[in-house]
Amino acid sequence: MKKEKGVVTKTLAIAGTALTWFPILAPILLSVAVLIAERIFRFDVLMPAELFPAVLVGGGLLIWAALRAHSRRRLIGWGFGVAVGLLVGVQLFAVATGLASGETEPTGWLWALALASIILYSLAVIAMGIGGALLLGDLFKRPRWLEERP
Repeated sequence: MKKEKGVVTKTLAIAGTALTWFPILAPILLSVAVLIAERIFRFDVLMPAELFPAVLVGGGLLIWAALRAHSRRRLIGWGFGVAVGLLVGVQLFAVATGLASGETEPTGWLWALALASIILYSLAVIAMGIGGALLLGDLFKRPRWLEERP
């Protein structure tokens, strides 16, 4: 099957990579802005999970682009699957244990397990974003026949 590196594939990869990185970069940039403005460090570790719709759309676009380009399918696919699975799992866990409703105090091993799942979710999103960046590198790489010969 022919590798597709056309405008559509490149556009899908650019949009997917940007949407995938947005939930990771947003809390970092907002933390820096608050630190500069108010001289207080605040970091919202839950923001990547709250911005899951961007990850969902971005991941879908990246998977589509990776399938069209026949490149980085495993990294993007596994990252997407792990991210979705962990987020759904931690939400079900929070509802089952009462963390979501506030019935259970967010302390102890239940809270630590939920927070660890959110952190692993964020790492899976980062892996997917790295896959998107590598896919962009593959798509925009100059063909060998265009390179100068010594």
